Amino acid sequence: MANRKPTQCEKVKEYLKEFGSITQMQALNDLGIMRLASRISELRERGENISGEFVKVKNRYGELCEIKRYFYARHNKAGAA
Repeated sequence: MANRKPTQCEKVKEYLKEFGSITQMQALNDLGIMRLASRISELRERGENISGEFVKVKNRYGELCEIKRYFYARHNKAGAA
């Protein structure tokens, strides 16, 4: 089974490692994943330390709205190595 297709969770993990964060629109456009929040939940259940924050963006009409951006959480916030 060495030539198997990567799962959606594996695709999200790799995207986070490569780009640092992911939004629902990026998941849909870049990975073809419709339910990013579900994949994030599954990754968290598997022990991945993923955090999220709401960020403000403008929609196509120039209106401000909030979207969720997911990223790997840092283990220590104090900056200690």
